[in-house]
Amino acid sequence: MTTPPIDLNAKPDVTGFFDEQSNTISYVVRDPDSTACAVIDPVMEFDPAAGRLTFDCADRMIAFIREQGLTLEWIIETHVHADHLSGAPYIQQELGGKIGIGEHVLTVQDTFGKIFNEGTEFQRDGSQFDKLFADNDTYQVDGLPCFALHTPGHTPACMVHVMGDAAFAGDTLFMPDGGSARADFPGGDAGQLYDSIQRVLSMPDEVRLFICHDYGPGGRAISWETTIGEQRANNIHVGGGKSREDFIKFRTERDAQLAVPKLILPSLQVNMRGGEVPKDDDGNMMLKTPVNKL
Repeated sequence: MTTPPIDLNAKPDVTGFFDEQSNTISYVVRDPDSTACAVIDPVMEFDPAAGRLTFDCADRMIAFIREQGLTLEWIIETHVHADHLSGAPYIQQELGGKIGIGEHVLTVQDTFGKIFNEGTEFQRDGSQFDKLFADNDTYQVDGLPCFALHTPGHTPACMVHVMGDAAFAGDTLFMPDGGSARADFPGGDAGQLYDSIQRVLSMPDEVRLFICHDYGPGGRAISWETTIGEQRANNIHVGGGKSREDFIKFRTERDAQLAVPKLILPSLQVNMRGGEVPKDDDGNMMLKTPVNKL
Protein backbone atom coordinates (compact mmCIF):
# COMPACT_ATOMS: atom_id res chain seq x y z
CA MET A 1 0.00 0.00 0.00
CA THR A 2 1.16 3.49 -0.78
CA THR A 3 1.49 6.33 1.71
CA PRO A 4 1.25 10.09 1.18
CA PRO A 5 4.56 11.95 0.83
CA ILE A 6 6.35 12.83 4.06
CA ASP A 7 7.70 16.36 4.52
CA LEU A 8 10.92 15.75 6.43
CA ASN A 9 11.50 19.50 6.60
CA ALA A 10 8.34 20.01 8.67
CA LYS A 11 9.53 19.36 12.21
CA PRO A 12 6.79 19.79 14.82
CA ASP A 13 7.59 20.41 18.46
CA VAL A 14 6.57 17.29 20.40
CA THR A 15 6.07 17.21 24.18
CA GLY A 16 5.32 13.94 25.96
CA PHE A 17 3.26 13.46 29.14
CA PHE A 18 3.73 10.17 31.00
CA ASP A 19 0.89 8.52 32.92
CA GLU A 20 2.39 6.21 35.54
CA GLN A 21 -0.79 4.19 36.18
CA SER A 22 -1.04 2.90 32.61
CA ASN A 23 2.50 3.59 31.33
CA THR A 24 0.90 5.71 28.60
CA ILE A 25 2.61 8.61 26.88
CA SER A 26 0.28 11.33 25.58
CA TYR A 27 1.56 14.10 23.32
CA VAL A 28 1.09 17.74 22.48
CA VAL A 29 2.25 18.30 18.89
CA ARG A 30 2.80 21.91 17.79
CA ASP A 31 3.03 23.28 14.29
CA PRO A 32 6.50 24.91 14.35
CA ASP A 33 5.30 27.91 12.34
CA SER A 34 2.18 28.79 14.34
CA THR A 35 0.49 28.37 17.72
CA ALA A 36 -1.72 25.51 16.48
CA CYS A 37 -1.38 22.11 18.11
CA ALA A 38 -2.82 18.61 18.37
CA VAL A 39 -3.13 16.21 21.30
CA ILE A 40 -2.44 12.49 20.84
CA ASP A 41 -3.92 9.76 23.08
CA PRO A 42 -4.89 11.75 26.22
CA VAL A 43 -5.51 9.87 29.48
CA MET A 44 -8.27 9.99 32.10
CA GLU A 45 -7.25 8.16 35.29
CA PHE A 46 -9.57 5.63 36.88
CA ASP A 47 -9.37 3.95 40.29
CA PRO A 48 -11.30 0.68 39.81
CA ALA A 49 -11.51 -0.08 43.53
CA ALA A 50 -13.12 3.28 44.33
CA GLY A 51 -14.86 3.76 40.98
CA ARG A 52 -13.32 7.25 40.82
CA LEU A 53 -12.23 9.30 37.82
CA THR A 54 -9.44 11.89 37.96
CA PHE A 55 -7.75 14.04 35.32
CA ASP A 56 -4.17 14.62 36.47
CA CYS A 57 -2.50 13.92 33.11
CA ALA A 58 -5.14 15.78 31.10
CA ASP A 59 -4.86 18.77 33.45
CA ARG A 60 -1.09 18.85 32.91
CA MET A 61 -1.63 18.91 29.16
CA ILE A 62 -4.27 21.62 29.41
CA ALA A 63 -2.00 23.75 31.61
CA PHE A 64 0.89 23.32 29.14
CA ILE A 65 -1.24 24.32 26.15
CA ARG A 66 -2.51 27.40 27.97
CA GLU A 67 0.93 28.38 29.24
CA GLN A 68 2.37 28.16 25.74
CA GLY A 69 -0.51 30.18 24.28
CA LEU A 70 -1.47 27.37 21.89
CA THR A 71 -4.71 26.70 20.04
CA LEU A 72 -5.90 23.10 20.05
CA GLU A 73 -7.18 21.92 16.66
CA TRP A 74 -7.19 18.11 16.93
CA ILE A 75 -7.46 15.43 19.63
CA ILE A 76 -6.33 12.18 18.01
CA GLU A 77 -6.98 8.67 19.31
CA THR A 78 -4.66 6.17 17.63
CA HIS A 79 -7.12 3.35 18.49
CA VAL A 80 -9.70 2.21 21.07
CA HIS A 81 -7.31 1.70 23.99
CA ALA A 82 -7.77 -1.27 26.32
CA ASP A 83 -5.43 -0.17 29.11
CA HIS A 84 -6.47 3.40 29.89
CA LEU A 85 -9.51 5.61 29.63
CA SER A 86 -9.52 8.52 27.19
CA GLY A 87 -9.39 12.09 28.42
CA ALA A 88 -10.45 13.47 25.02
CA PRO A 89 -13.89 14.89 25.94
CA TYR A 90 -12.50 16.50 29.09
CA ILE A 91 -9.77 18.28 27.12
CA GLN A 92 -12.20 19.21 24.35
CA GLN A 93 -14.54 20.80 26.89
CA GLU A 94 -11.69 22.97 28.16
CA LEU A 95 -9.87 23.80 24.92
CA GLY A 96 -11.99 22.84 21.93
CA GLY A 97 -10.61 20.87 18.99
CA LYS A 98 -12.01 17.95 17.01
CA ILE A 99 -11.78 14.35 18.26
CA GLY A 100 -10.68 11.90 15.57
CA ILE A 101 -10.19 8.13 15.32
CA GLY A 102 -9.94 5.54 12.53
CA GLU A 103 -13.11 4.64 10.65
CA HIS A 104 -12.80 0.98 11.67
CA VAL A 105 -13.91 2.00 15.15
CA LEU A 106 -17.29 0.82 13.83
CA THR A 107 -15.96 -2.76 13.91
CA VAL A 108 -14.79 -2.27 17.50
CA GLN A 109 -18.13 -0.76 18.50
CA ASP A 110 -20.02 -3.67 16.99
CA THR A 111 -17.78 -6.29 18.62
CA PHE A 112 -17.76 -4.82 22.10
CA GLY A 113 -21.32 -3.55 21.92
CA LYS A 114 -22.27 -7.23 21.89
CA ILE A 115 -19.83 -8.20 24.65
CA PHE A 116 -21.16 -5.47 26.94
CA ASN A 117 -24.78 -6.14 25.90
CA GLU A 118 -25.32 -2.52 24.94
CA GLY A 119 -28.80 -1.54 23.91
CA THR A 120 -29.97 0.26 20.81
CA GLU A 121 -29.18 3.60 22.45
CA PHE A 122 -25.48 2.87 21.92
CA GLN A 123 -24.82 4.08 18.40
CA ARG A 124 -22.39 1.88 16.46
CA ASP A 125 -21.78 4.40 13.68
CA GLY A 126 -18.82 6.33 15.08
CA SER A 127 -21.00 9.38 15.70
CA GLN A 128 -19.36 9.85 19.12
CA PHE A 129 -16.30 11.22 17.26
CA ASP A 130 -15.95 14.37 15.19
CA LYS A 131 -13.84 12.74 12.47
CA LEU A 132 -13.40 9.16 11.27
CA PHE A 133 -10.14 8.79 9.38
CA ALA A 134 -9.80 6.49 6.38
CA ASP A 135 -6.47 5.07 5.28
CA ASN A 136 -4.21 7.76 3.77
CA ASP A 137 -6.55 10.59 4.80
CA THR A 138 -4.69 13.89 4.96
CA TYR A 139 -5.37 16.82 7.28
CA GLN A 140 -3.47 19.76 8.75
CA VAL A 141 -2.61 21.32 12.09
CA ASP A 142 -2.62 24.85 10.71
CA GLY A 143 0.26 24.58 8.19
CA LEU A 144 1.65 21.25 9.42
CA PRO A 145 0.90 18.44 6.92
CA CYS A 146 -0.55 15.30 8.50
CA PHE A 147 -1.94 11.95 7.38
CA ALA A 148 -3.31 8.74 8.89
CA LEU A 149 -2.24 5.16 8.07
CA HIS A 150 -4.52 2.22 8.83
CA THR A 151 -2.35 -0.27 10.78
CA PRO A 152 -4.61 -3.10 12.00
CA GLY A 153 -3.39 -6.10 13.97
CA HIS A 154 -3.43 -4.94 17.58
CA THR A 155 -7.03 -3.79 17.00
CA PRO A 156 -9.02 -3.35 13.78
CA ALA A 157 -9.11 0.43 14.20
CA CYS A 158 -5.41 1.14 14.85
CA MET A 159 -3.85 4.02 12.93
CA VAL A 160 -0.42 5.60 12.85
CA HIS A 161 -0.60 9.38 12.47
CA VAL A 162 2.24 11.14 10.66
CA MET A 163 2.68 14.87 11.34
CA GLY A 164 5.55 16.35 9.38
CA ASP A 165 8.62 14.24 10.23
CA ALA A 166 6.97 12.78 13.37
CA ALA A 167 4.93 9.57 13.43
CA PHE A 168 2.77 8.48 16.36
CA ALA A 169 2.71 4.70 16.52
CA GLY A 170 -0.07 4.01 19.00
CA ASP A 171 0.39 0.37 20.02
CA THR A 172 1.67 -0.83 16.65
CA LEU A 173 5.29 -0.58 17.83
CA PHE A 174 7.02 -0.04 21.15
CA MET A 175 10.61 1.14 21.67
CA PRO A 176 13.15 -1.15 19.92
CA ASP A 177 13.85 -3.08 23.14
CA GLY A 178 10.10 -3.38 23.81
CA GLY A 179 9.09 -4.84 20.46
CA SER A 180 5.42 -4.81 19.51
CA ALA A 181 1.95 -4.93 21.04
CA ARG A 182 -0.18 -8.01 21.57
CA ALA A 183 -2.57 -9.19 18.87
CA ASP A 184 -4.96 -11.46 20.80
CA PHE A 185 -7.80 -9.07 21.60
CA PRO A 186 -11.09 -9.59 19.69
CA GLY A 187 -10.40 -8.41 16.14
CA GLY A 188 -6.63 -8.62 16.57
CA ASP A 189 -4.43 -10.59 14.18
CA ALA A 190 -0.68 -11.23 14.38
CA GLY A 191 -0.26 -11.50 10.61
CA GLN A 192 -2.02 -8.19 10.08
CA LEU A 193 0.15 -6.63 12.77
CA TYR A 194 3.32 -7.78 11.01
CA ASP A 195 2.10 -6.35 7.70
CA SER A 196 1.17 -3.06 9.38
CA ILE A 197 4.58 -2.82 11.01
CA GLN A 198 6.30 -3.40 7.67
CA ARG A 199 4.27 -0.57 6.21
CA VAL A 200 5.37 1.74 9.01
CA LEU A 201 8.99 0.64 8.62
CA SER A 202 8.88 1.51 4.92
CA MET A 203 8.95 5.19 5.84
CA PRO A 204 12.30 7.05 5.66
CA ASP A 205 14.91 6.27 8.33
CA GLU A 206 14.85 9.86 9.56
CA VAL A 207 11.19 9.86 10.57
CA ARG A 208 10.86 10.31 14.32
CA LEU A 209 8.64 7.65 15.91
CA PHE A 210 6.77 8.35 19.15
CA ILE A 211 5.26 5.38 20.97
CA CYS A 212 2.17 5.18 23.19
CA HIS A 213 3.46 2.92 25.98
CA ASP A 214 6.81 2.16 27.57
CA TYR A 215 7.56 -0.14 30.50
CA GLY A 216 11.30 0.40 30.88
CA PRO A 217 12.54 -3.08 29.90
CA GLY A 218 15.51 -4.22 31.98
CA GLY A 219 14.98 -1.37 34.40
CA ARG A 220 15.98 1.41 32.00
CA ALA A 221 14.44 4.86 32.25
CA ILE A 222 11.06 5.37 30.57
CA SER A 223 11.55 6.51 26.98
CA TRP A 224 9.25 7.27 24.07
CA GLU A 225 11.12 8.60 21.04
CA THR A 226 12.98 6.56 18.45
CA THR A 227 13.35 6.58 14.64
CA ILE A 228 12.19 4.37 11.80
CA GLY A 229 15.83 3.51 11.08
CA GLU A 230 16.43 2.39 14.66
CA GLN A 231 13.27 0.30 14.64
CA ARG A 232 14.10 -1.39 11.34
CA ALA A 233 17.55 -2.35 12.56
CA ASN A 234 17.01 -3.13 16.22
CA ASN A 235 13.39 -3.84 17.13
CA ILE A 236 13.53 -7.14 19.03
CA HIS A 237 10.34 -8.49 17.44
CA VAL A 238 10.62 -7.36 13.81
CA GLY A 239 14.03 -5.75 13.30
CA GLY A 240 16.81 -7.16 11.19
CA GLY A 241 14.47 -8.69 8.64
CA LYS A 242 12.57 -11.14 10.86
CA SER A 243 10.08 -13.16 8.82
CA ARG A 244 6.30 -12.93 8.95
CA GLU A 245 6.07 -16.61 9.87
CA ASP A 246 8.50 -16.25 12.79
CA PHE A 247 6.70 -13.14 14.04
CA ILE A 248 3.27 -14.82 13.99
CA LYS A 249 4.63 -17.85 15.88
CA PHE A 250 6.37 -15.68 18.48
CA ARG A 251 3.47 -13.25 18.90
CA THR A 252 0.87 -16.02 19.24
CA GLU A 253 2.88 -17.93 21.85
CA ARG A 254 3.72 -14.80 23.82
CA ASP A 255 0.17 -13.44 23.79
CA ALA A 256 -1.14 -16.70 25.25
CA GLN A 257 0.95 -16.01 28.36
CA LEU A 258 -0.09 -12.38 28.89
CA ALA A 259 -2.56 -11.27 31.53
CA VAL A 260 -5.57 -9.17 30.58
CA PRO A 261 -4.94 -5.42 31.11
CA LYS A 262 -6.24 -4.29 34.51
CA LEU A 263 -8.42 -1.54 33.07
CA ILE A 264 -9.69 -3.33 29.97
CA LEU A 265 -13.37 -3.45 31.02
CA PRO A 266 -13.82 0.23 31.89
CA SER A 267 -11.47 1.34 29.09
CA LEU A 268 -13.33 -0.36 26.28
CA GLN A 269 -16.75 0.84 27.44
CA VAL A 270 -15.55 4.43 27.67
CA ASN A 271 -13.21 4.59 24.69
CA MET A 272 -15.60 3.10 22.15
CA ARG A 273 -17.86 6.03 23.11
CA GLY A 274 -15.18 8.61 22.35
CA GLY A 275 -14.21 8.96 26.01
CA GLU A 276 -17.71 9.40 27.40
CA VAL A 277 -18.67 7.28 30.43
CA PRO A 278 -21.95 5.38 29.90
CA LYS A 279 -24.92 6.34 32.08
CA ASP A 280 -27.84 4.45 33.57
CA ASP A 281 -31.49 5.44 33.12
CA ASP A 282 -31.18 7.98 35.93
CA GLY A 283 -28.19 9.71 34.35
CA ASN A 284 -25.59 8.24 36.73
CA MET A 285 -22.24 7.20 35.27
CA MET A 286 -22.19 3.40 35.37
CA LEU A 287 -19.91 0.65 34.07
CA LYS A 288 -20.66 -3.03 33.40
CA THR A 289 -18.63 -6.14 34.22
CA PRO A 290 -19.41 -8.92 31.74
CA VAL A 291 -18.47 -12.36 33.07
CA ASN A 292 -16.47 -14.89 31.04
CA LYS A 293 -16.67 -12.77 27.86
CA LEU A 294 -13.00 -11.92 27.31
